[in-house]
Amino acid sequence: MADWKHGGFTLPGEAGYEKLTLQLAEKWGADVIRDSDGTKLSDEITKAGYRIYSTVCIIREHNEFALAHPECQQQTFLSTDFVTAAGDTLEIPLLDGYFTEQFEINSTPEAMGYWQVTDRTDGTAVPREKWTYRDGRVLIRGCTKWHRYSVSFLCWRIWEEINMYNHTTNHWTSEHLRQLDPRHPAAWEYLQKWLEDWCEANPQTDVVRLTSLFYNFVWIFGSDARRRTRFSDWASYDFTVSPAALKAFEAEYGYALTAEDFIHGGMLQATHRPPTAHKRDYMDFIQRFVAEKAKALVEIIHRHGKQAYVFYDDSWVGMEPYAPYFRNVGFDGLIKCVFSGFECRLCAGAEVPVHELRFHPYLFPVGLGGLPTFSEGGHPEKDAEDYWMHVRRAIARQPVQRIGLGGYLHLTEGFPEFTEAIERMGIEFRRIKELHEQGKPAELPVKVAVLHVWGSLRPWTLSGHFHETDRNDLIHVNEALSGMPLQVKFISFDDVRRGALADTDVLINAGRAGDAWSGGDEWKAPEIVTEITRFVNEGGSLIGIGEPSAVEGADNRFALSHLLGVDQDRGAYACHGAWEFLAEKKGPFHTDRQALGCTDGIRVINPDTRVLFAKKETPLMTLLKTGKGRAAYLAGFRYSPSAARMLLELIAWLTDTDLSRAGTTDNPETEAAWFPESRTLVVMNISGESEKTTVTWPGGSEKMVLKPRETVFRTV
Repeated sequence: MADWKHGGFTLPGEAGYEKLTLQLAEKWGADVIRDSDGTKLSDEITKAGYRIYSTVCIIREHNEFALAHPECQQQTFLSTDFVTAAGDTLEIPLLDGYFTEQFEINSTPEAMGYWQVTDRTDGTAVPREKWTYRDGRVLIRGCTKWHRYSVSFLCWRIWEEINMYNHTTNHWTSEHLRQLDPRHPAAWEYLQKWLEDWCEANPQTDVVRLTSLFYNFVWIFGSDARRRTRFSDWASYDFTVSPAALKAFEAEYGYALTAEDFIHGGMLQATHRPPTAHKRDYMDFIQRFVAEKAKALVEIIHRHGKQAYVFYDDSWVGMEPYAPYFRNVGFDGLIKCVFSGFECRLCAGAEVPVHELRFHPYLFPVGLGGLPTFSEGGHPEKDAEDYWMHVRRAIARQPVQRIGLGGYLHLTEGFPEFTEAIERMGIEFRRIKELHEQGKPAELPVKVAVLHVWGSLRPWTLSGHFHETDRNDLIHVNEALSGMPLQVKFISFDDVRRGALADTDVLINAGRAGDAWSGGDEWKAPEIVTEITRFVNEGGSLIGIGEPSAVEGADNRFALSHLLGVDQDRGAYACHGAWEFLAEKKGPFHTDRQALGCTDGIRVINPDTRVLFAKKETPLMTLLKTGKGRAAYLAGFRYSPSAARMLLELIAWLTDTDLSRAGTTDNPETEAAWFPESRTLVVMNISGESEKTTVTWPGGSEKMVLKPRETVFRTV
């Protein structure tokens, strides 16, 4: 019999708690022990027979060098708030509203060459001779009265953001760590030598766990506790900028970037906004730089007989795992912290030999949301089980090789329910992993394509964790899809132009008007609308959610309204009569009214449009046949087990597909995965209550009663 109690588990060890470390390593079946931020491993731990991971954040914990070489520190563009001129002069304090422990103005002549002062009322740049800088303030002369002005400027980032978070949230008291920019030759030479020395000094280490690489996701703190986070984007490139980077970019691309390319009217170039052509060029430029430098670090690690894993969070910007350069770096493994199913799929599909999930909750006193976890009032076992419900359904569909935890192991003392929960999850993980090794789970013969601006560069993600992007419909769609027996791909509008719909059965577009997920101005391209119209009329299926294909300046608000049978009225229909309808209040598949939300202004524009649900006169869910194809519109989507079942059954209805071909249950609070090679069913109760369900698979069915959150493995 397979060993389901040991292997594939990474435990965070802690010097001073050797007995606890080794006890939990045995209980949880660990084969690896790692250190975490703020912890060390003693000889007693490293010599206990386990493989050892050592955490290295290559760009921080070098304060002595950073203070001696301040020009090697990382930078970013910031912009002041817009300030109204009441006369012909205006003085603007640059760091007003920013957390000054995070930033320091870079007023060197080289940096100031990239500063911009802008009249935001008329959109013009203020000539350099009309403004001066002194003591943290810019004085503007010759202002137009009552116009608004802003200053965009470069500044040093003098406190590494993850260290800053832990100081302000978890009460760390160590020195404020700074970060180095490997683009600076002196910093790059130092970092390579430092890593060589570190590898020689740590022969006990089997795997160097890079956390992550060079540039952190953007996290701009404010000075007011009521708005501590001014801006945060897990996939932004703002923290990669420097005069050296801007000069290198201009030399390669033949044109110069400006501060406004980053500040973008004060909104910054958030991932949720469709990128400009300049941003796409800059991202590619940074991705190639990061891959080149990362490859050099990996080669150092390999020369010392160690493996190199990279943590897919924190300083991961530029290390896009689905970019064309990532596979050439040579990483031996990718580690992703996960709260959700879509994050598991994000990790599992990357081109590396080993995929490892770091579970939550992290072993900290307080969680990311500020609530207690391993402290008084916390229930970490409940948090762990809630996250496992998402993770389990995703890894039943696509395998990963390892799981683990991070943080301070001693905090688990006094929380025995948590240690028991992790033991159960470890056993279930190993059983699922074993089934994948014997053969793939059954899939339905349905290929789903999710269409947005980023396409395959950023599958399964919206630049953040589930709890940070919860308000967006598409992240809920991704979460639902992550556990479904479907072939899912993510395509861009250029992919549509290149014929990606030829290998697609169902196309999904979900987002809000103007965002990267709906598509924005991409919908002004006639060839896109024409190709999707052909796709549906010739038998394809379309699902639009929220404000799909929404674009300004078109005849209809939704460019695909003729296929969806609905459009959005923002005033253009003021003189036009609306089609009357009678909501059916159910459909030819499982429906969940609570999952739909409501998008304002939706109206029926085709008399054949079926309205399943409505809120007064506003349709919430509709169906329409066009040619040989079908389309569905949902006014919103919020993930729940019931909502996921609705989406799965909708896709099956659109494509005339029999769900039992992949194994299914009749209770939406339960799900099943069918592994035909081993003739094994994995039946999962996603709810916190006991559930009755009938499981159906090719050739049979069975009634079951599942305990709360239970996983049943049944060989049939």
